Amino acid sequence: MNRKAFICIILGAILWGTISWYVKNLYALGFTAMEVVLIRALTSSIILVVMMCFYSRKELKLHKWTDLKYFIGTGVISIIFFNYSLFKAMELSTIPIASALLYTAPAFVTILSLFLFQEKLTKHKLIALVITLIGICFVVGLSPFEISSVTPMSILFGLGAGFGYALYSIFSKFALQTYSSLTITTYTFLIASLTLLPFFSIEKLPLLLQKEVLFYGFGLGLFPTAVAYMIYTIGLQYTEASKASILTTIEPVVATLIGIFIFQEPFSFIQMVGMICILSAVILIHYSSIEKTERLPQ
Repeated sequence: MNRKAFICIILGAILWGTISWYVKNLYALGFTAMEVVLIRALTSSIILVVMMCFYSRKELKLHKWTDLKYFIGTGVISIIFFNYSLFKAMELSTIPIASALLYTAPAFVTILSLFLFQEKLTKHKLIALVITLIGICFVVGLSPFEISSVTPMSILFGLGAGFGYALYSIFSKFALQTYSSLTITTYTFLIASLTLLPFFSIEKLPLLLQKEVLFYGFGLGLFPTAVAYMIYTIGLQYTEASKASILTTIEPVVATLIGIFIFQEPFSFIQMVGMICILSAVILIHYSSIEKTERLPQ
């Protein structure tokens, strides 16, 4: 993994970690979870389409209409499916359990990449994956005492969220063979917003014109969505999908820090241990890639 890929993926994950700040404020303004998903997809697609019309109009053109399958994969099967599954898991259990199950995504990416892209399952990857999963459980506050909160359906939806989340890396990897990261991100959220549009309540349309809603809505669509996915997809172009997915688990660390310093949420020693685990996995993946590069014949 080169330095550019590492920096892009980490920056994308850090931006994803800021989502909670925008989402909590939109919830407070009266929007439901799925309406926030639509606002996120719609604002990001508007921003990206306008940007491409001015700077990369040629990249808006599809090579083949059948290539839409990649963007249906990233926009509907990944973005919408994983958000719906995550919200259902939160409804049926607890937020920590749903979050922990969501971050089974690196395991799914690693397994799928083994078969689809022939990415090697190395010792370093396995160690980083195990450390990451343990760290996630600690960061979100999941403990053995909460097992009573887990039902078969909540596990099913939670794993569905993790699988859907993982599919973005898989579909993007295929699309990157033909399209740029900007084109992939634009079509992903354009298709996601068009799919979700019929489910938005018409009664809430006047709310969208309020200054606060416009501020948080476009902020959500720009920084932790359009910019984050574009940067992440650039990084994905230069590294293995399995490694990229493990690196993105820096996101809950950022989200936890925002919760502590902005929303004054409690912070425990166990969460600190979890953060150290995740950061250790990130460092392991980065330095194992450097060692592999250094061992290659010059």
